[in-house]
Amino acid sequence: MNCIITGASKGLGKAMAERFAAGGYNVALVARDGKRLGVVQAELEARYPAGRFQSFAVDMGDKAQVDSLGRSLVKAGTVVDILINNAGQFLPGSVHSEAEGTLEQLMAVNLYSAYHLTRHLLPAMMARRAGHIFNICSVASLQAYPNGGAYSISKYALAGFSANLREEMKPHGIKVTTVYPGAAFTDSWAGSGVDPERIMTAADVAGMVYAASELSPQATVEEILLRPQLGDL
Repeated sequence: MNCIITGASKGLGKAMAERFAAGGYNVALVARDGKRLGVVQAELEARYPAGRFQSFAVDMGDKAQVDSLGRSLVKAGTVVDILINNAGQFLPGSVHSEAEGTLEQLMAVNLYSAYHLTRHLLPAMMARRAGHIFNICSVASLQAYPNGGAYSISKYALAGFSANLREEMKPHGIKVTTVYPGAAFTDSWAGSGVDPERIMTAADVAGMVYAASELSPQATVEEILLRPQLGDL
């Protein structure tokens, strides 16, 4: 079984890579930082010697690179059992004052990357009538908040893409799950002063995604919403 994860070099992506590797999947790791990816791959190979792992250093905000990745996977005949569109970027700001180009940058990373990679991989999945796509959105996809700006807009858009894809793929046997994680402790929270016990772990999110992937072909978890026990920050 094969799993492709974008944004896999750290945080939620790395946690999901570890969980699917533990479940016996071969994992293709995609992220911009090739050096960090190499470290993650080496860790997985050491812990799960029976698995097969690949790394692809790709800037998911660059359509040409995303297209190149998609064509490479198709040319290699990669069977996609699980696709996790997790690549994302957060830049704080407000619509009225954020830097020019912020929306375009975040849309490219947070939405277009998932849209274009998925389009490359869908034909073979549809022909097989199998596969499961997870789109990692955010609670910011559901509720606007101060200083969310273009990030919230892009995450709302990703949720819309995911909902539309779910409807399109129903007759083709392909599952689509939209994941809305609240705050989970990753590298981005280091030095923030937030108590790690106040928010979720990345493994919490990874565990729920993996559990959803384990259902019978007759069942689909359409949405996963996870929040810290005490609520959002």
